[in-house]
Amino acid sequence: MSVLEAVAIFVAGIWAGAINTVVGSGTLVTFPVLLACGYPPVTANATNSLGLVTGSLSGAFGYRAELRGQRARLMRFGPVVGLGSAAGAALLFVLPAAAFEAIVPVFIALALVLVVLQPRIASVIAARRHPHRSPDGGRGVEAAVFATGLYGGYFGAAQGILQVAIFGVALDEDVQRVNALKNALTALVNLVAAIVFLFVAHLAWGAVGLLAAGAAIGGQIGARVGRRLPPTVLRGLIVVVGLAAIARLLLD
Repeated sequence: MSVLEAVAIFVAGIWAGAINTVVGSGTLVTFPVLLACGYPPVTANATNSLGLVTGSLSGAFGYRAELRGQRARLMRFGPVVGLGSAAGAALLFVLPAAAFEAIVPVFIALALVLVVLQPRIASVIAARRHPHRSPDGGRGVEAAVFATGLYGGYFGAAQGILQVAIFGVALDEDVQRVNALKNALTALVNLVAAIVFLFVAHLAWGAVGLLAAGAAIGGQIGARVGRRLPPTVLRGLIVVVGLAAIARLLLD
C-alpha cells in the first residue's frame, strides 16, 4: 500500500463515518476506494464491513440523546437484524465470488437510486404519518428489518436509507429519533458481519485499521455537524463515486 493509497482510505473512512451517521450509503465511498487500491471485490467488501464498525458505533454514541426511550425497540429489532446480518455475511461465502462480482454493480445502482430518491422517500413518510399507528410498528416490520440485515451483511450500501424508510413509515417518531435507531442497528449489522468475516474472510488489515480510525472520527463529525451539510451536495458526491465504482467493476 502506497502513502497516497493509505491517505485515500483514511479520508474515505472519515467521509463514510460521517455520511453513514447522517444519511447512510458510506460504503459507496469506501468500497470504490478499496477497489481502486487493487483489492478484489470480496476482500474489499469484508474489509469495508469490519473497518466501518467503529464509525457506526461512533455515530450511534453521537445520537445517544435521540436513542433515549427506545431500548424496547432495540431489544426487539436488534436480534432480528443481527440474525439477518449473520445470514447475509455467510451468504457472501456460500455463493461464488463471481456471483458477488456480478451482483455488486446492480446493488450499487439500486443504492444510488435510493440516494437520489431519498428526499421523495422522506416526503412520502411524512405524508403517511397518522395518530393511530402502533408505537413499535405494525405487522411485518420484523421481516423488513431482517431483510435489511441480510442485505447489510452481504453488501450494505444504503442499508441505512432502507431502515430509515421502513421505520419512518412504521414508527410514530420524528426523523432524528428514527435516524438514531438506524445508527444503532446498522452498527449491529456491521459488527455481526465483521465477526463472521474474522473467521472466514481474507481481510486487508492495514486498510481495516485506516478505515476504522477514519470512520470513528467521521461518526463524530456526522453526529455533531453533519446535519448542517447541504443534502444535495452529499447526494451528488455519493452518486458520482457510485457511478465510478460501477464503471470500475464493469471495466474489470
